Amino acid sequence: MEWSINDIARTAGTTSRTLRHYHTLGLLTPSRTGANGYRYYDQDRLIRLQRILLLRELGLGLPAIAKILNGQQDTTAALRTHLELLQNERQRIERQIRSVHTTLRKTEKGEPLMATEIFDGFDHTQYEQEVTQRWGQDAYAKGDRWWRSLSDTEKRAFQQEQLDIAHAYGTAHATGKTADSDDVQAITRRHVNWLSHTAAPTKGYLIGLGEMYVADPRFTANYDQHGQGTSLLVRDAMKIYAERHLTD
Repeated sequence: MEWSINDIARTAGTTSRTLRHYHTLGLLTPSRTGANGYRYYDQDRLIRLQRILLLRELGLGLPAIAKILNGQQDTTAALRTHLELLQNERQRIERQIRSVHTTLRKTEKGEPLMATEIFDGFDHTQYEQEVTQRWGQDAYAKGDRWWRSLSDTEKRAFQQEQLDIAHAYGTAHATGKTADSDDVQAITRRHVNWLSHTAAPTKGYLIGLGEMYVADPRFTANYDQHGQGTSLLVRDAMKIYAERHLTD
């Protein structure tokens, strides 16, 4: 049995353009192309697409996905691995939900909180592959060593600083401050100082990071929860700051 590219795009919740892009990359080739030029996909291709979408959900980039798929010829074994990863991810999310529930309940009642309660389910190592792919193994290793050297109190203070910075950007955006204004540039300087704990930001790094805040929905949500469009302000402010103060 075969399905057309439009049928697969609609069923999988993606687009025919994305499927054609996967074809161009050699990531997902159709089982055949009809005389009319339409691409058709058989069951094996559908399973491969499922694996691609699962890995995308786990945050992997297309080059990393291609490497994984090319190295795993046993489809059944690969699916078992995917299932295990999804189950682990579900457990982690469930722990985060319980952690937030506990934080909310104890905060409302004025009860003291333990750091282990606040951060249960939050694990920075989940981003190891992504950080390594973007900035290299040394960048991840350095950041990992620094993070593990912190006490629970220091970790909590570091995370709170990021939350405060995001809130400050949101307030600036809500009050109509522009990216090149003194107020927003002061927030950006604070942001760069925060980033400097784990890396020495260069011009290219800061501009690229700002672009990622807009391109990656996970990062966009961190800022746009303080007002739609805040992430755009952050991106523009980081670019301006980088061009004024940093070099590559």
